[in-house]
Formats: sequence, C-alpha cells, structure tokens
Amino acid sequence: MEQSYFDTCPDRRETNSAKWGWYEEDVLPMWVADMDFRSPEPVIQALRDRVEHGVFGYTLEPNDMKAVIVERMQRLYDWTITEDDIVFVPGVVTGFNLAIQTVVGPGDGILVQPPVYGPFLSTGKNAGGSLQEAPLKMNADQQYEVDFDVFAAAIEKEVTKAFLLCNPHNPGGRVYRKDELTQMAEICLENDMYIVSDEIHCDLVFSGYHHIPIASLSPEIAQRTITVMAPSKTFNIAGLGASFLIVQNPELRAKLRPAGRGILAHVDLLAFVAMHASYTKSQEWLDALLVYLEGNRDRLTEFVNQELPGVKVSTNQGSYLAWLDFRESGLWKPGQEPVMDETGHSMDALQLHFLEKAKLAMNPGSFFGTGSDGFLRLNFGCPRSQLEEALRRLKVGLTQ
Repeated sequence: MEQSYFDTCPDRRETNSAKWGWYEEDVLPMWVADMDFRSPEPVIQALRDRVEHGVFGYTLEPNDMKAVIVERMQRLYDWTITEDDIVFVPGVVTGFNLAIQTVVGPGDGILVQPPVYGPFLSTGKNAGGSLQEAPLKMNADQQYEVDFDVFAAAIEKEVTKAFLLCNPHNPGGRVYRKDELTQMAEICLENDMYIVSDEIHCDLVFSGYHHIPIASLSPEIAQRTITVMAPSKTFNIAGLGASFLIVQNPELRAKLRPAGRGILAHVDLLAFVAMHASYTKSQEWLDALLVYLEGNRDRLTEFVNQELPGVKVSTNQGSYLAWLDFRESGLWKPGQEPVMDETGHSMDALQLHFLEKAKLAMNPGSFFGTGSDGFLRLNFGCPRSQLEEALRRLKVGLTQ
C-alpha cells in the first residue's frame, strides 16, 4: 500500500459533511473525529458492487460476520469470545448508552474519568441516574494517569453500579497498560460494579503500544463487562453506523437485548457491507494508515514543542486526536466564560480565538468535562499538507 494514498482527499465541502459543512469555507476544520482520507478501496468496491444490485430491502447480517469478529479478537488481542457474545448496534454512543441503561437504574451512579469523550457525561441523565467523577491526573509528559485513590473514593457503596471506561482514551490518546486496567477492574469487582468499555479506537494504536480489551483480563472481569467496538474510526466509515457489543455474560446479554427493543434501529445493509470488507480485506490499508498517522503525530509534536511557546501536547499512544494544552500560552485565563460567535453559538473563548484569528476549528475543552479548561482537541487524521496548514494557523493564532 503506497503512503501517497493518504496525501490527498476529495473535496468534502459539498457532501453534507458535518466536519466540513459547519463552518465558513475559509475555516480549516480539524475537529470532528473522522479522517480526511478515502476509505480502503476494498470497502469502496464492496459498497459499489452492492449498490449495483439495485435492491435495498431489509437485511440480515453477513453469514460469517460474527465469525470474522471472533477471529479478529483472537488474532489481535488474544481474546477468546464466541459468536453468541456479539450484539450489533448502529453506533458506539448508542451502544454504550444501551449498555449503561441495561446495568443501572434510576438513582444509580455511573463512574467516569474526565476529561473524557463528551457523550459519556450525559449517560447518567439518560439513564435517570447520576455521575460520579474520578478525574485523571496529568504527569510531566502530558500523559493522563489514573489516580487510584481518587478512583476508589469516587465510588459510592451500593449507589455506583457501573464504570464507563474510554480506552484508548479520548481526548488524551493514552493506551492503558495491563496493570492499570487490572487495578481499575479489581476495584470495580470489589464494589459489585459493571464495566462498560468504549474501545472504538482500539485498532489505532502506534508502535510500542498494544491495546488490551479490559474484558480479556480474566473470566471474572469478562462476566461484568460490556465492550463496545466498531470499524468506524479505523476505516473512516463513521457515517455508515456499524458497531457491536461484546457481552460474555449470557444473563447480562439477555437483559441487554430487550432494553433496546422497539427503539433501537438495526445496523443497515450498507453498514454491514462496509464492516465486512473492512475486517476481511483492508488490513494492508490499515497498516499503511498507522504509519502515516504516526508520521503526522510526530510532526505535530515536534512543531508544538519547537514553534509554539507555552503550548504543550502529549505524544499520542493511540488515536488521531491531539490534546493541546494552552494553559501556559498566555491565551487562556482561568475562569473564562463561554462566548457567543457571530452565529449565536456558545463557544469556549480559546476555541473562538483560533476560529476568528486563524480560521482554524478545533474541539473545545469544555466538551470533555472536568479538567479540560485551557485545552483544545485537534484531529490530525488528514493529508500531511493539510496538517502543515493547520500548524501554520496554530502559530498565527498564538501570535495574535
């Protein structure tokens, strides 16, 4: 697979793209977590072939779809699951909300670790429960770590019923080690809690690191865990909505299925086509993508360290989402209130600064909850030339 495949991207502005259609044409969008790359050619061809058939009625999953996932889990993660453990859902956010609402009830607590992917923060309200927060701590290398004293103290006995984990971590790009996962899981087991683990970025892990599904650590942990995965981020097919849960506890699985009955849509026909082609025919593309993304990561890290005084960034262990720390840059002041842009939307002051001064759109820290003030998230899943332009605009914004 030639690296040059990733050097260009078709114009996305007239395609109803959320990423490219939200802002004016002079704004460079580096926010929403989809990549500016064509999906793998085998995926495109599989979709093209299916469309040519011309009939798009109600669909069943491909006959070997679950077998493909079982083999993939064994090969990549040394994790033995069965086909019965797999439940398809039309999206990861749908999946972890369904999982949470299966294991908690009104008044129950859900443990989260901010800063974390924004939709985690609404799961408590969605389930009629509440959130307990165990904020992550940042070390000298700008990497987030678990403070296990804080983690344990955040759990309310007989109230906190579930822990919602994000691994690899969004927005911090951490890939948790086995010892960290084991300690978190053991604390959950001691408190009779379930674990819902969002592992959507599991395939996007860079050299020197390895993703470990938390449910793979032991049979006891597996029986208390619902894992959420998808090919969407990995193969850039998020708009097709193909995801799945892995639930190894049959009693828990039996509770989960009726929880979404009547309100949960099926995975659609083309989503299954794309999932199957991604997992069976696109490994060469993924191998080349990871090399390209790692190059982007290194270029971004180098630029921030050398050209943006007062700005810090961690070196991502996984994902294509950089977490930029502006707290010492002079641009951010503690306690800054959100401001309105010219369209009347509420925005972080830091986010609006780069939008107005540099025409650069990034995700605001406030989206990720406690501990995220003074941060912005930048998506480096794009052609190198686009990244270079984003870095240039970052520097412009920093000096305005």
